[in-house]
Amino acid sequence: MTQAPSHVQTFPGQSPPLRRLLQATASAVQATRQGRSLTAQLESVPHELRPGVQALSFQALRQLGRATALRELLAAKTPPPAVDALLCTALALCWNDADAPYPIHTLVNQAVEAARKQRQTQAQSGFINACLRRFMREHDTLVRQTDTDPQSQWNHPRWWVERLQTDHPQHWQQLLTLAQKPAPMTLRVNTRFHTVGAYQQQLVAMGVAAQAVGSQGLQLTKALPVHLLPGFSEGHVSVQDAAAQVAAPLLMQGMDATKSWKILDACAAPGGKTGHLLELYPQAHVLALDVDESRCERIHQNLQRLALSAEVRAADAGHPAQWWDGNPFDAILLDAPCTASGIVRRHPDVRWLRRPTDSGQLAKTQAALLKALWPLLVPGGRLLYCTCSVFKAEGDETVQAFLQRNTDALLHLSPGHLIPGQAPIGLPVEHNPLGEHDGFYYALLEKRQG
Repeated sequence: MTQAPSHVQTFPGQSPPLRRLLQATASAVQATRQGRSLTAQLESVPHELRPGVQALSFQALRQLGRATALRELLAAKTPPPAVDALLCTALALCWNDADAPYPIHTLVNQAVEAARKQRQTQAQSGFINACLRRFMREHDTLVRQTDTDPQSQWNHPRWWVERLQTDHPQHWQQLLTLAQKPAPMTLRVNTRFHTVGAYQQQLVAMGVAAQAVGSQGLQLTKALPVHLLPGFSEGHVSVQDAAAQVAAPLLMQGMDATKSWKILDACAAPGGKTGHLLELYPQAHVLALDVDESRCERIHQNLQRLALSAEVRAADAGHPAQWWDGNPFDAILLDAPCTASGIVRRHPDVRWLRRPTDSGQLAKTQAALLKALWPLLVPGGRLLYCTCSVFKAEGDETVQAFLQRNTDALLHLSPGHLIPGQAPIGLPVEHNPLGEHDGFYYALLEKRQG
């Protein structure tokens, strides 16, 4: 076996066998197909396997459309789930020689060995061997046969491709192409401790280049473990995508930072935007809600690291009677539940977890949250509605429907849908000239007075 490339982490002298990595990666693919998130699945992977399995799982899920199409050519009948997952994992990793993490023959040999060593696949290890050997013999022909299949070509479900073609006719190909590439690591500098330039120089001294994005962001040229970031444990910096860094300054633009504004972060976990609000407005009283008690603990941990304080409560933002004290808010941040279609670069399992009806169902939830929270806003107050989705049903369409029903709502200058790879437009705050950000939607609404 040749040495693994840099994106597959190994440990000299104690590298786990590739067959074990492939077994665990195939289990992650199978779990995703059965509706389990990759994040949850990776938590069950033994610690010594986890770095390699994460790298291989990301690659396998990014190429699962092509792999599934190839498997359909190699086997007319769908194999049992564990067998199909291992076969498709091997095909995903080796169909494109230029991107293969190991030599093709090594991947094939180890996939067959993985099948033989696992009870769920042992009986069909010969079948897996036959399919993969045929693939090696007929590689070019089989790949050409799958080139015209949209799901194979773009490695997203067909319905997803069609929806992007409808929603973003100018940018759909760019969205799908960028979804296949790893996202950059972007930091938010806590300007209570450092200017962005000063922190950038600390990184340069470590040999890490970074470019400024927005008013507080630094995009790294290479990712670093957070414990290596200067001052991370003391709250000097946080990891947050450039698109997410827009929320706090957009909501609070022009508001006096010395006043004790009452702010609601309605769907706050894991607390990145809560922390950003308090960094900019340390006198504010922030109520951070999340429906999940365990996710509220993440908010507490983030705030503790930043040495900031907010009222954190496990509650459903859509039912204010259960938690609201009757005093209106000056500002509300509603980062609403969505399909997460804008963050597939970071979570390649999302495309395979979602179903065509999810956007419509989530749009109903988003509309219900807007309806429930709007009465809690003081006249003249602001509500920032955002989602990490690129689907218009969860962005423009939701907001336009809300505006039609609420004549006291005024839409301020807002970026709307932020498209990965495109420098933002319509931002009344400092923007990100690199255009390297997740897909997001923003609409800033003000409640008319009188």
